[in-house]
Amino acid sequence: MPTLPLLSSFKGYQAAWLRYDITAGLAIAAVGLPSAIAYPAIAGLPPEVGLYSSIVPLLAYALLGSSRQLIVGPDAATVTVLAAVLLLLSPSSMEDRIIVSAAIAVIVGLLCFVASVLRLGFIANFLSRPILVGFMSGIALSILVGQLGRFTGVKIDSEGLLRPLLELATKASQIHWPSLVLGIALFILLRVLGAWLPAIPGPLVVVGLATALSAAFDFPGLGIRVVGDIPSQLPSPMLPIPHGVDIGELVLGAVAVLIVSFGSGIVTARSFGAKNKYPVDANRELFGFGAANVASGLFGGFAVTASDSRTAINDLMGGKTQLAGIVSALALALTILFLADALSFLPAPALGAVLASAAVSLIDIQSLRDLWRISRIEFVFALISILGVVVLGVLNGVVIAVGATLLYLLMKGMRPRDAMLGRIPGREGFYKLHRNRDAQPIPGLAIYLLQGNLLFFNADHVRGRIEDTIANLPSGTRWFIFDANATSHIDSTAAVMLDDVLGLVGQRGLKFAIVELHSEPLDTLRRSGVLAKVGADMIFDDLEDAVSAFAASEAAQAGRSRLPP
Repeated sequence: MPTLPLLSSFKGYQAAWLRYDITAGLAIAAVGLPSAIAYPAIAGLPPEVGLYSSIVPLLAYALLGSSRQLIVGPDAATVTVLAAVLLLLSPSSMEDRIIVSAAIAVIVGLLCFVASVLRLGFIANFLSRPILVGFMSGIALSILVGQLGRFTGVKIDSEGLLRPLLELATKASQIHWPSLVLGIALFILLRVLGAWLPAIPGPLVVVGLATALSAAFDFPGLGIRVVGDIPSQLPSPMLPIPHGVDIGELVLGAVAVLIVSFGSGIVTARSFGAKNKYPVDANRELFGFGAANVASGLFGGFAVTASDSRTAINDLMGGKTQLAGIVSALALALTILFLADALSFLPAPALGAVLASAAVSLIDIQSLRDLWRISRIEFVFALISILGVVVLGVLNGVVIAVGATLLYLLMKGMRPRDAMLGRIPGREGFYKLHRNRDAQPIPGLAIYLLQGNLLFFNADHVRGRIEDTIANLPSGTRWFIFDANATSHIDSTAAVMLDDVLGLVGQRGLKFAIVELHSEPLDTLRRSGVLAKVGADMIFDDLEDAVSAFAASEAAQAGRSRLPP
């Protein structure tokens, strides 16, 4: 892994690329500014924390990240999980809340470094597409409900999905209608711009328009809440050491944030890698995400990940290198220095509109429809992820999402497919009897193919399948061949099961053969003693060799039967 990937990204840099990187960087800043201000509100943090999380991580990833075009920053799903962690840890003051969120970012970054060194990038694969689609949809519903207070001006104390709605119903008389009308109007404007004029940065338009209206018509005087003072100073380095917080819970919270941030981040990285035809190494991305998060935490920010919207803008504007990210960071820094006073007029309903629009974009209806059409069981697992977040909360939703993925993997492996093989007259090779009408079993020979690994959780199922197969064999069958070509793993439990099958085969008067064993199963069966019981003469490297040996055995038997007594 290169120490400074930034240096390699600038190899062969062409002067013509400079204008693309600069315009892309300015566009990234324009798109990122509204979310940088709005997303901290999800976790109950002040706007400047989101701005800091949008500046320093960009510089760190540009220096140590592996992708030329990936842009990191605040993400709705990650901040929602952070909000759930902060709710669990319950910091006593806003200062403590900021320190705890920064400490979580540093821990997430350090965990990314460790995972990168140990090459644990494959863990991201445990958040399968159905699980991730469902989880993001559940997160989106949580974010939408969380905007009720900003839209209505009503203080909502309840948590969850239904209870805030019920609380709002009981407080209907407290709804501040100017705030509600403003929020709905801005939300509609965002959706219209996104649908009809996607090249225009809708969130920036909404933030600029709402801020101008607020300053012109004195929204605070009308009872519409505004963001308030934003420090007009750049972040300074700090060592976030939280007090009064259980370290174990802090680390577990960081792990939850890591799972979601890296899971969604690597999906973004791989999506743009596939679009632009370059490979994405999950372990190298872990290193880049680690650098971004450590930098964010040390400069008063929170955990970040790859941003799909900002990366999409970078791609759309033709950004060539991480210089675009550096330009974006500089533009946001100048915004803090010179526009902080103007941003203080930003009304809370505008933040709610930006967050609600982002949440709606997280609900991938088309992917849910595709899952329903392609695989009903995967659609069910997507629903499980949605319900896990909505019913049990975001943190428990992370556990449900990962648990549902593992359950899905177990279910896929518990009942591996199998088939009996035979020949098609006049053609070479072997064919599945149940799929090819012309395929015929070889007289006297049963060939059983297992299409999957043979492990402790499916050994009993496979034993039952083999027993049923043996019970229904024609009376003239003399050999039973176990084709292990598609079985790359056999554990000790499965080895014991095969030993039992040997006994059953012997009781039926059959000879048992194994063909095409991979090296790892071969070693397991040798150490377990199964191969010795099978016999070296009944273990074959190729199925054709086994069939030839059977034919030779049959010929020899026929010859012996013709000899005079």
